[in-house]
Amino acid sequence: MAIDNKQKITLIDGTELEVRPLKISLLRKFLITFEGIAKVSDDNDKSMDILLDCVQIAMEQYKPELAKDRNALEENLDLPTLYKIIE
Repeated sequence: MAIDNKQKITLIDGTELEVRPLKISLLRKFLITFEGIAKVSDDNDKSMDILLDCVQIAMEQYKPELAKDRNALEENLDLPTLYKIIE
């Protein structure tokens, strides 16, 4: 029996995505990338870049075409949505 951990998020352009915990293959990449945030915690720009890298990895599962276009990804996220995806 599968547990339903899905959550809906809405991007700035109105696109609704159903997100759920990452597959293990992506979770590994995500966690390795996220570990770098401690090293740059005093630099907001670098911290934001790492968070965006993490979201880009997550988007490989949720919306692959958006994962390939960093500029489009940045244009479609606000900070609360970014944090929901990281969560």
